[in-house]
Amino acid sequence: MAASVAAIALWTSAAPTVTYPVYAEEWNLTPATTTTIFAIYPLVVVIALAIFGNLSDYIGRRSTILLGLGAGLIGVLLFALAQDVSWLFVGRGFMGIGVALSLAPATAAVVEFSAPGQEKRASAVTTASTAAGLVLATLIGGALIQYAPYPTHLNFWVLFVVIAVVAAFAWFLPRHTSAEAQGRWRPRALAIPRGIRKYFLIGAVAVTGAYTVGVIVLSLGADIAKELIGSDNALVNGSVIAVNAVAIGVAALLARGIRPNTLVSLGGIIAFVGVGIMLISSVDHSLVVFLVSAIITGVGYSFLFSGGLGVVSAKAPAHHRAGTISTVYLVSYLVQGATALYLGAVATASGLETALVIGAGVVAVFSLAALILSVALGRGVRATAATA
Repeated sequence: MAASVAAIALWTSAAPTVTYPVYAEEWNLTPATTTTIFAIYPLVVVIALAIFGNLSDYIGRRSTILLGLGAGLIGVLLFALAQDVSWLFVGRGFMGIGVALSLAPATAAVVEFSAPGQEKRASAVTTASTAAGLVLATLIGGALIQYAPYPTHLNFWVLFVVIAVVAAFAWFLPRHTSAEAQGRWRPRALAIPRGIRKYFLIGAVAVTGAYTVGVIVLSLGADIAKELIGSDNALVNGSVIAVNAVAIGVAALLARGIRPNTLVSLGGIIAFVGVGIMLISSVDHSLVVFLVSAIITGVGYSFLFSGGLGVVSAKAPAHHRAGTISTVYLVSYLVQGATALYLGAVATASGLETALVIGAGVVAVFSLAALILSVALGRGVRATAATA
């Protein structure tokens, strides 16, 4: 159940992705506007995490997850009813609040609800679940947009129903766990527990590297497929993005026995190579090369994300696990939002190819930084304690 909440968080995040070209055509939106719609989400996530990041450590995973799913429902409803772009900005804000409240508690809960001795699988389960959410968002969204009526609305009505069903089942999660902190919750700055700061640095840079890959795929991917690769079919464009998500999930499951620090190192190399191949695909306008790059960047994302969270969770104190994971997400979403805004401005002023080149450079910086940090600082991270 906790894993399904993580899947819903990413489905909600990615649901508008294949709709952006439709909005752009119907409402005459520029790439800067569509990427701003995307960027509102991570920026709101950052603010909400800064305030509520440790909430579930005090009131419980179940209560915080239900609050997050409720906010997500409001955001999706606004998209389903949207009459102009202002509805989308408000809807993305509520989506960001929903994900901020639900994703970190769900990530921690996957660890805590695992059977004894199975905790190290939690990283793979969480990564695979989020990948499943991306696949559902892009394939279901692409199919509904291309072949069903109301292309800018029906996709979100379907997601609204799914979130409501998940929330109904989430009601039966345990109300409390032994990992909760003592005392009453109050807003406070997120903090990194002493003794794990070098591991936090590795994890935060690795997850941020994964999220910069996500900026390219989720905020620009549909436009890249449409304008650079030459496809006008929303399902085809969604399927291209789904290939990336499938690679994320499969890689996470196949690599679940690898030490988190090793995953970070491998992920940095693979993501770097993947965005290089994506640049080649944009120059050659080749769908085949783009698909290859989608698979490779998916594997790189998977290793960076799973390894980064695993490194942090291996060392985070149980009663501050959600707060520590929230801080990782806060850093990652902040960089993701800022990168999306900048790339949108570049795409509007100079074209998608220029934006893709700059985006690839950002991915390269974080990928190589994660690789260097994991080699220099990562000794001592144990796979037996790896979590997501």
